[in-house]
Amino acid sequence: MQITTEPAVRVYNAQGVHEIILVCEHASAFIPEQYQNLGLDNNAAQSHAAWDPGAANTAHYLADRLNAVLVESTISRLVYDCNRPPESATAMPAKSEIFTIPGNRNLSDEQKQYRIENYYNPFKAQLARSIEQHPVAAVLVTVHSFTPVYNGIKRPVEIGFLHDQNSQLAETMLDVASGYNIQLNQPYGIADGVTHTLKLHGVENGLHNVMIEIRNDLIQSDSQCRQMAEHLELWLTQSLPKLETQPRLTVE
Repeated sequence: MQITTEPAVRVYNAQGVHEIILVCEHASAFIPEQYQNLGLDNNAAQSHAAWDPGAANTAHYLADRLNAVLVESTISRLVYDCNRPPESATAMPAKSEIFTIPGNRNLSDEQKQYRIENYYNPFKAQLARSIEQHPVAAVLVTVHSFTPVYNGIKRPVEIGFLHDQNSQLAETMLDVASGYNIQLNQPYGIADGVTHTLKLHGVENGLHNVMIEIRNDLIQSDSQCRQMAEHLELWLTQSLPKLETQPRLTVE
Protein backbone atom coordinates (compact mmCIF):
# COMPACT_ATOMS: atom_id res chain seq x y z
CA MET A 1 0.00 0.00 0.00
CA GLN A 2 1.58 3.27 -1.11
CA ILE A 3 0.82 6.28 1.06
CA THR A 4 2.10 9.78 0.28
CA THR A 5 1.69 12.81 2.52
CA GLU A 6 2.17 16.53 1.94
CA PRO A 7 1.15 19.45 4.16
CA ALA A 8 -2.60 19.22 4.72
CA VAL A 9 -3.18 16.27 2.39
CA ARG A 10 -2.56 12.53 2.33
CA VAL A 11 -2.98 10.07 -0.52
CA TYR A 12 -3.95 6.56 0.56
CA ASN A 13 -3.44 3.72 -1.91
CA ALA A 14 -1.83 6.11 -4.39
CA GLN A 15 -1.39 3.32 -6.95
CA GLY A 16 -5.06 2.30 -6.91
CA VAL A 17 -6.41 1.33 -10.32
CA HIS A 18 -10.18 1.58 -9.90
CA GLU A 19 -12.06 4.16 -11.98
CA ILE A 20 -13.39 5.67 -8.76
CA ILE A 21 -11.35 8.40 -7.03
CA LEU A 22 -12.30 8.62 -3.35
CA VAL A 23 -12.12 11.81 -1.29
CA CYS A 24 -12.44 12.51 2.43
CA GLU A 25 -12.22 16.25 3.06
CA HIS A 26 -13.00 16.00 6.79
CA ALA A 27 -10.82 13.02 7.66
CA SER A 28 -8.91 14.58 10.55
CA ALA A 29 -9.50 16.60 13.72
CA PHE A 30 -5.84 17.69 13.86
CA ILE A 31 -5.30 21.35 14.76
CA PRO A 32 -1.67 22.50 14.38
CA GLU A 33 -0.07 23.65 17.62
CA GLN A 34 0.27 27.24 16.42
CA TYR A 35 -3.53 27.64 16.64
CA GLN A 36 -3.70 26.64 20.33
CA ASN A 37 -6.72 24.42 19.72
CA LEU A 38 -8.51 27.46 18.25
CA GLY A 39 -9.49 28.29 21.81
CA LEU A 40 -11.63 25.16 22.11
CA ASP A 41 -11.74 22.65 24.94
CA ASN A 42 -10.77 19.11 24.01
CA ASN A 43 -14.36 17.89 23.71
CA ALA A 44 -15.22 20.56 21.16
CA ALA A 45 -11.93 20.09 19.30
CA GLN A 46 -12.69 16.38 18.86
CA SER A 47 -16.41 16.80 18.14
CA HIS A 48 -18.21 16.37 14.83
CA ALA A 49 -17.74 20.11 14.28
CA ALA A 50 -14.00 19.54 13.88
CA TRP A 51 -14.11 16.51 11.58
CA ASP A 52 -16.32 13.67 10.31
CA PRO A 53 -15.96 10.83 12.83
CA GLY A 54 -15.74 7.43 11.17
CA ALA A 55 -15.57 8.81 7.63
CA ALA A 56 -11.84 8.29 7.08
CA ASN A 57 -11.84 4.76 8.49
CA THR A 58 -14.80 3.84 6.30
CA ALA A 59 -13.13 5.44 3.28
CA HIS A 60 -9.92 3.47 3.93
CA TYR A 61 -11.81 0.19 3.96
CA LEU A 62 -13.66 1.20 0.80
CA ALA A 63 -10.38 2.15 -0.92
CA ASP A 64 -8.95 -1.26 0.01
CA ARG A 65 -11.98 -3.14 -1.27
CA LEU A 66 -12.10 -1.24 -4.56
CA ASN A 67 -8.32 -0.78 -4.90
CA ALA A 68 -9.05 2.91 -5.39
CA VAL A 69 -7.05 6.07 -4.76
CA LEU A 70 -8.18 8.05 -1.70
CA VAL A 71 -7.27 11.71 -1.18
CA GLU A 72 -7.86 12.97 2.36
CA SER A 73 -7.27 16.12 4.36
CA THR A 74 -4.98 15.90 7.39
CA ILE A 75 -6.21 19.14 8.99
CA SER A 76 -9.36 19.88 10.98
CA ARG A 77 -12.11 21.50 8.97
CA LEU A 78 -12.22 24.21 11.64
CA VAL A 79 -8.76 25.32 10.54
CA TYR A 80 -9.85 25.13 6.90
CA ASP A 81 -12.77 23.23 5.43
CA CYS A 82 -11.42 21.73 2.21
CA ASN A 83 -14.98 21.27 0.92
CA ARG A 84 -15.44 25.04 0.81
CA PRO A 85 -13.96 27.65 -1.56
CA PRO A 86 -11.91 30.47 -0.01
CA GLU A 87 -14.70 32.99 -0.49
CA SER A 88 -17.13 30.94 1.63
CA ALA A 89 -17.87 32.21 5.14
CA THR A 90 -17.83 28.58 6.32
CA ALA A 91 -14.32 27.83 5.05
CA MET A 92 -12.91 29.09 8.38
CA PRO A 93 -16.06 29.31 10.51
CA ALA A 94 -16.37 31.47 13.60
CA LYS A 95 -19.27 29.24 14.65
CA SER A 96 -20.20 25.66 13.77
CA GLU A 97 -23.59 24.42 14.98
CA ILE A 98 -23.53 24.92 18.78
CA PHE A 99 -19.78 25.57 18.92
CA THR A 100 -18.21 29.02 18.89
CA ILE A 101 -14.66 28.96 17.48
CA PRO A 102 -12.66 31.72 19.25
CA GLY A 103 -9.56 31.18 17.11
CA ASN A 104 -11.53 31.95 13.95
CA ARG A 105 -13.00 35.25 15.09
CA ASN A 106 -11.98 38.39 13.24
CA LEU A 107 -9.34 36.73 11.08
CA SER A 108 -7.32 39.20 9.03
CA ASP A 109 -6.99 38.82 5.28
CA GLU A 110 -3.38 37.81 5.84
CA GLN A 111 -4.36 35.08 8.31
CA LYS A 112 -6.99 33.76 5.95
CA GLN A 113 -4.59 33.75 3.03
CA TYR A 114 -2.03 31.80 5.06
CA ARG A 115 -4.57 29.05 5.70
CA ILE A 116 -5.70 29.04 2.07
CA GLU A 117 -2.13 28.68 0.82
CA ASN A 118 -1.06 26.09 3.38
CA TYR A 119 -4.17 23.91 3.72
CA TYR A 120 -6.72 24.41 0.94
CA ASN A 121 -4.41 24.92 -2.04
CA PRO A 122 -2.25 21.81 -1.38
CA PHE A 123 -5.38 19.69 -0.97
CA LYS A 124 -6.97 21.11 -4.10
CA ALA A 125 -3.77 20.65 -6.12
CA GLN A 126 -3.22 17.07 -4.96
CA LEU A 127 -6.77 16.02 -5.76
CA ALA A 128 -6.45 17.61 -9.21
CA ARG A 129 -3.17 15.73 -9.78
CA SER A 130 -4.63 12.43 -8.62
CA ILE A 131 -7.46 12.80 -11.12
CA GLU A 132 -5.30 14.07 -13.97
CA GLN A 133 -2.64 11.38 -13.58
CA HIS A 134 -5.09 8.51 -13.18
CA PRO A 135 -5.50 6.67 -16.51
CA VAL A 136 -9.12 5.59 -16.02
CA ALA A 137 -10.63 8.02 -13.46
CA ALA A 138 -14.31 8.39 -14.35
CA VAL A 139 -16.08 8.75 -10.99
CA LEU A 140 -15.55 10.99 -7.95
CA VAL A 141 -16.94 9.80 -4.60
CA THR A 142 -16.60 11.86 -1.43
CA VAL A 143 -17.18 10.23 1.97
CA HIS A 144 -18.59 12.18 4.92
CA SER A 145 -20.40 11.61 8.21
CA PHE A 146 -22.98 13.69 10.07
CA THR A 147 -24.20 13.96 13.64
CA PRO A 148 -27.48 12.21 14.63
CA VAL A 149 -28.63 15.35 16.48
CA TYR A 150 -28.10 18.81 14.99
CA ASN A 151 -29.07 21.94 16.90
CA GLY A 152 -31.14 19.75 19.19
CA ILE A 153 -33.11 18.09 16.37
CA LYS A 154 -32.84 14.35 15.76
CA ARG A 155 -32.15 13.26 12.21
CA PRO A 156 -34.00 10.14 11.06
CA VAL A 157 -32.04 9.85 7.80
CA GLU A 158 -29.16 7.38 8.11
CA ILE A 159 -27.40 7.75 4.77
CA GLY A 160 -27.61 10.54 2.22
CA PHE A 161 -26.55 10.53 -1.42
CA LEU A 162 -25.88 14.12 -2.44
CA HIS A 163 -25.40 15.59 -5.89
CA ASP A 164 -24.98 18.89 -7.67
CA GLN A 165 -25.59 19.29 -11.42
CA ASN A 166 -25.11 15.64 -12.31
CA SER A 167 -27.55 13.51 -10.30
CA GLN A 168 -27.10 10.21 -12.19
CA LEU A 169 -24.90 8.39 -9.70
CA ALA A 170 -26.75 9.61 -6.60
CA GLU A 171 -30.12 8.63 -8.05
CA THR A 172 -28.85 5.26 -9.29
CA MET A 173 -27.37 4.44 -5.90
CA LEU A 174 -30.66 5.39 -4.25
CA ASP A 175 -32.39 2.84 -6.49
CA VAL A 176 -30.02 -0.02 -5.64
CA ALA A 177 -29.28 0.68 -1.95
CA SER A 178 -31.34 -0.84 0.86
CA GLY A 179 -31.33 -1.66 4.55
CA TYR A 180 -31.17 1.92 5.84
CA ASN A 181 -33.17 5.13 5.82
CA ILE A 182 -31.52 6.54 2.70
CA GLN A 183 -32.47 9.86 1.14
CA LEU A 184 -31.35 12.08 -1.70
CA ASN A 185 -29.65 15.39 -0.79
CA GLN A 186 -30.13 14.82 2.94
CA PRO A 187 -29.25 15.92 5.57
CA TYR A 188 -27.63 18.60 3.38
CA GLY A 189 -28.08 19.79 -0.17
CA ILE A 190 -26.80 22.21 -2.78
CA ALA A 191 -28.23 25.22 -0.93
CA ASP A 192 -26.03 24.39 2.08
CA GLY A 193 -22.87 24.90 0.03
CA VAL A 194 -21.59 21.35 0.53
CA THR A 195 -20.98 20.38 -3.12
CA HIS A 196 -17.80 22.39 -3.73
CA THR A 197 -15.59 19.33 -4.30
CA LEU A 198 -18.21 17.67 -6.49
CA LYS A 199 -18.46 20.75 -8.71
CA LEU A 200 -14.79 21.70 -8.90
CA HIS A 201 -13.26 18.25 -9.30
CA GLY A 202 -16.20 16.19 -10.51
CA VAL A 203 -18.59 18.19 -12.68
CA GLU A 204 -15.88 20.37 -14.21
CA ASN A 205 -13.84 17.30 -15.17
CA GLY A 206 -16.77 15.41 -16.65
CA LEU A 207 -16.69 12.80 -13.88
CA HIS A 208 -19.76 11.12 -12.47
CA ASN A 209 -19.88 12.09 -8.82
CA VAL A 210 -21.67 11.63 -5.53
CA MET A 211 -21.22 12.78 -1.95
CA ILE A 212 -22.01 10.06 0.58
CA GLU A 213 -23.15 11.21 4.02
CA ILE A 214 -23.31 8.56 6.78
CA ARG A 215 -24.84 9.19 10.20
CA ASN A 216 -21.87 8.83 12.49
CA ASP A 217 -23.53 6.55 15.05
CA LEU A 218 -23.49 3.90 12.29
CA ILE A 219 -19.69 4.03 11.93
CA GLN A 220 -18.44 4.38 15.49
CA SER A 221 -16.51 1.11 15.69
CA ASP A 222 -13.99 -0.43 13.35
CA SER A 223 -16.35 -3.28 12.55
CA GLN A 224 -19.14 -0.83 11.70
CA CYS A 225 -16.82 1.06 9.36
CA ARG A 226 -15.80 -2.18 7.67
CA GLN A 227 -19.42 -3.24 7.26
CA MET A 228 -20.44 0.14 5.86
CA ALA A 229 -17.59 -0.01 3.35
CA GLU A 230 -18.92 -3.39 2.18
CA HIS A 231 -22.35 -1.87 1.59
CA LEU A 232 -20.91 1.12 -0.24
CA GLU A 233 -18.76 -1.08 -2.45
CA LEU A 234 -21.80 -3.16 -3.41
CA TRP A 235 -24.00 -0.13 -4.15
CA LEU A 236 -21.28 1.58 -6.16
CA THR A 237 -20.37 -1.46 -8.22
CA GLN A 238 -24.04 -2.14 -8.92
CA SER A 239 -24.57 1.47 -9.97
CA LEU A 240 -21.60 2.14 -12.24
CA PRO A 241 -22.69 -0.08 -15.15
CA LYS A 242 -26.03 1.74 -15.25
CA LEU A 243 -24.49 5.19 -15.81
CA GLU A 244 -24.37 6.98 -19.12
CA THR A 245 -20.86 7.60 -20.42
CA GLN A 246 -19.57 11.12 -19.82
CA PRO A 247 -16.74 12.83 -21.73
CA ARG A 248 -13.53 13.10 -19.71
CA LEU A 249 -12.42 16.73 -19.68
CA THR A 250 -8.83 17.90 -19.49
CA VAL A 251 -7.74 19.18 -16.07
CA GLU A 252 -6.11 22.57 -16.37
